[in-house]
Amino acid sequence: MSETKHDDPISVFLNGLWKQNPVFVMVLGMCPTLAITNSVRNALAMGLATTFVMTCSDALISMIRTLIPKQVRIATYIAIIATWVTVVDYLVKAISIDVYKALGAYIPLIVSNCLVLERPEAFAGKQPVGKSVLDALGMGLGFAFALTCLGTVREVLGAGTFLGVHLFGKNFEPWVLFLLPPGGFISLAIWLLTFTLWREHKAKRAAAQQAANELAEVA
Repeated sequence: MSETKHDDPISVFLNGLWKQNPVFVMVLGMCPTLAITNSVRNALAMGLATTFVMTCSDALISMIRTLIPKQVRIATYIAIIATWVTVVDYLVKAISIDVYKALGAYIPLIVSNCLVLERPEAFAGKQPVGKSVLDALGMGLGFAFALTCLGTVREVLGAGTFLGVHLFGKNFEPWVLFLLPPGGFISLAIWLLTFTLWREHKAKRAAAQQAANELAEVA
């Protein structure tokens, strides 16, 4: 895993949003990624809920990081995360019962999401509050972005709709496979391949540019 540039707030934010996207680059949080992305609404709700939990948890952990004994830091992190998961669980239930029922047990399971548990140990427990919040926002929004990408493919192809709005005519035959578990794996594979090809293309362009600059310096 590449190191975040801790001295640059913009890099801290963009690192999780794009450069080290939790799903497409680090391949973390696969359980909710595959389970609840059969619609854009569910994907967005889970992504934003996770972002809320990460931001609030990492901010609090960063504020009290010097007070937490090393021997119990993981247990303390889990207790803090679980508190905010409880808060977001009640918030989702208050805002939309339909979304709450659709997400089911996956909201409480945010507390065991490896992405949510990894950021306090890797970043928030060592960095000031401002940068910890930016890191959490970047990672959370990157996670939401990835879930929305998968949800878009699965809902459009599997139901012919986007956020419940019909996109095609009556003759469109939905690919129901994309609403089923195999569709989650297929959609994830498509997006992972897309990001891999994009990163390889970017690396080749950077290498070619570097080579051209070196030749220009020699000349």
